[in-house]
Amino acid sequence: MTEKFRDASLLASTRAKDLLSRLTLLEKVGQINQKLYGFQAYERKDDDFILTHHLTDEVYYYGGLGTLYGLYRADPWANKDFKTGITTEGVAKAYNKVQAYVISHSRFGIPALMSTECPHGHQALDGYLLPVNLAMGATFNPSLVEDAYKVCGAQMKSMGVNLGLISALDVLRDPRWGRSEECYSEDPYLSSRMAESAVLGCQSQGVTAVIKHFCAQGEGTGGINASAARIGERELREIHLPSTQAAIAAGAGGVMAAYNEIDGVPCHGSSHLLKDILRDEFGFKGVVMADGVAIDRLNALTGDFAKSGALALRSGITMSLWDVGFSKLKEAVEKGYITEAEIDVAALEILTLKFAQGLFEHPFLDEATCLPTYTYTEYEESLNLSRESVVLLKNENTLLPLQLEGVQSIAVIGPNADEVYHQLGDYTPPIKEDQGISFLSGLQSLVGDQVSIHYHKGSNIMDGTLEEVEEAVALATTCDLVILALGGSSSRFKGAKFDTNGAAILEEGSLQMDCGEGVDCAHLELSGLQNILAERIFALHKPTVSIIIAGRPYAISSIAKRTDALLYSFYPGPMGGQALAEIVLGKVCPSGRLPVSIPCSAAQLPVYYNFKTSYTPMIYHNEKSKPLYTFGDGLDYTTYDYKHIALCTDVLSKEALLQGNGFTLTMDITNTGTVSGSPVPLLFIKDQEASTMRREKELKAFAKSSLAPNETKTFTLTLNLEDLSIWNSNMQFTVEAGTFTLMLEDKGIRIWTGAVEVTN
Repeated sequence: MTEKFRDASLLASTRAKDLLSRLTLLEKVGQINQKLYGFQAYERKDDDFILTHHLTDEVYYYGGLGTLYGLYRADPWANKDFKTGITTEGVAKAYNKVQAYVISHSRFGIPALMSTECPHGHQALDGYLLPVNLAMGATFNPSLVEDAYKVCGAQMKSMGVNLGLISALDVLRDPRWGRSEECYSEDPYLSSRMAESAVLGCQSQGVTAVIKHFCAQGEGTGGINASAARIGERELREIHLPSTQAAIAAGAGGVMAAYNEIDGVPCHGSSHLLKDILRDEFGFKGVVMADGVAIDRLNALTGDFAKSGALALRSGITMSLWDVGFSKLKEAVEKGYITEAEIDVAALEILTLKFAQGLFEHPFLDEATCLPTYTYTEYEESLNLSRESVVLLKNENTLLPLQLEGVQSIAVIGPNADEVYHQLGDYTPPIKEDQGISFLSGLQSLVGDQVSIHYHKGSNIMDGTLEEVEEAVALATTCDLVILALGGSSSRFKGAKFDTNGAAILEEGSLQMDCGEGVDCAHLELSGLQNILAERIFALHKPTVSIIIAGRPYAISSIAKRTDALLYSFYPGPMGGQALAEIVLGKVCPSGRLPVSIPCSAAQLPVYYNFKTSYTPMIYHNEKSKPLYTFGDGLDYTTYDYKHIALCTDVLSKEALLQGNGFTLTMDITNTGTVSGSPVPLLFIKDQEASTMRREKELKAFAKSSLAPNETKTFTLTLNLEDLSIWNSNMQFTVEAGTFTLMLEDKGIRIWTGAVEVTN
């Protein structure tokens, strides 16, 4: 019998079918398992790598290995750093040693896939890191996100990675959630544009993007991680599914299921979600990966690991992650919980991917060629994202950019002034000292000897002493102006403890992070003594700039009220300190806009801008009726003149929309200031006539482009069939006849209002 799977001229699917027919049931089960923590597969001895029993036992049991997660992962949970982990110099040797062992212990020489975390850059030693998703959302610049993920994809490809796990699908609806930083926005349209850009960038380099998490994890009850999303099908489809659909349309080859349940059904056990919607409706053809040990959580339904594995597989999961459930699938077949034919479907998917990735012909890395390095100097995409992500929210008396004439000394105060790890977010590897720039070091570098800069931490994120606060205040009294750098931290590098899935475990006094996976909060005040520190500084009545570096929106009403200038920077990445310093000094004009609303307090929640018109939100007798800042807010250092705003037409029939026509809004924007800047026109709609309750407004188009002083550009925003369609009262996605109000805004200001009509 000819071994077709060895014929490289045949289609990947043909080769995979032939190989599948030769495998035993246990070998098939092995192919769809991703049981190992890859960072446990080796021990580093000087410049060599010793394979551990964790790897060899798994390969022996299954007669091979399906996918190895996190070979390059480095962080406190993995217990890998520059002394114990795989550095750039050791990548080829470590990878080849693992792959050679897997191939030589497989009857048919089947290589292993390699998967790795890349939620905002590769979580590996020397990994190219980006600002977190909320920061990327604040740029309103999808093309910049795509360019940045091209760099990440190129680095992963050079390291033999096949599957990049990218946070791209979560939509932030409750900022108490510790994983807020992993969301692009509270808005589905902005989230969708960013998700597709990440996929396009990563996959352009040959790495399959596994987008996560599917679905509605950002709708958790009380902001608690992995809690129930108590929503119906319409909310699911209007808010949480668009980013998945956009990413799949962009070609995403993998999807990771979410921990949460939706209306009582866990995502990992929902065939409606994973098959009816993802496969049949969206046309997804790729790998559906479980989240870490999530299949085992189905024991709450089944009471048995084998039954949980069978339920997940039958529901649409085709690759496991660390769980026991999928390792019991042979037993599940033997007990009649599932059929071997159902396992064949998943195993065929994995084998096809291996052939498509070229692993059988090119299973090893070239050890004779030096691995390329990806520095922030050579690749400025991360820095450019940082620059465009910073949001200026207040600037009384045009304190910013700072004018240093006559200024002899600046006090830089706060726990986020000189902590690079506080800029990086969760899922971050250790970095070398020269791989990151704090705000303090960025400011010192740019100012030089022109002004004397004095620094005091003032307090930690989570704790501190009043004595430290007073020391910082005393320092500030001697300076001409003050820059407060406050906020939060998702850094795992100060004593965090971890659950089996890598989430932080909350233990009294053990944690120096107030954000990140497993770190949810009941209120949204800044942690520790930061508010006390701020109040004492404000009492000095010195010109004060406040910078919030954070992974979620915090309730900062008192700070916003009393500070002279306010910058909000969602974890801006390793180059964030340079970007912030450039903006403070006016070398870069801020262009970020809020991708999420900032509440006055947690008691106001939810404060997202796109609430339903069936009620008036945030009306309490003892709280303000508006958020502190809302989606789209953001200032800069220049002014813009919008002229010649015009619709190509204001009436279209449904038939015309179905034929691909749309409403086009054009405008000329002139930079009327003295510095270059980037206007961000946002086009919202409000459906005035519909069969279901619509939202107060919905973002449907935006643009961004740099303008030099006195420069004019024409911007074009288009509304198409999809933008105007709704899930009607019969749960059909369709456009309905009626009037739509159009609202053009920038910097939180309404520039123009118009209307269009869709006729029958």
